[in-house]
Amino acid sequence: METRLLELLVCPICKGPLEHRRPPVDERHELVCHADHLAFPVRDGIPVMLESEARPLSDAPTP
Repeated sequence: METRLLELLVCPICKGPLEHRRPPVDERHELVCHADHLAFPVRDGIPVMLESEARPLSDAPTP
């Protein structure tokens, strides 16, 4: 993904910044919102910015 595009993308829920995670450093290619504890997948180089497609992060605090 282009760095310029990544700078423009924000979390669709809280409008906060996203962290770009990708192999080989990370297991999955995704954009992570630490505020909402969600990871949005990147499929074929296209970020899927839908809340229904996001996965909860395992390091999310438990209520």
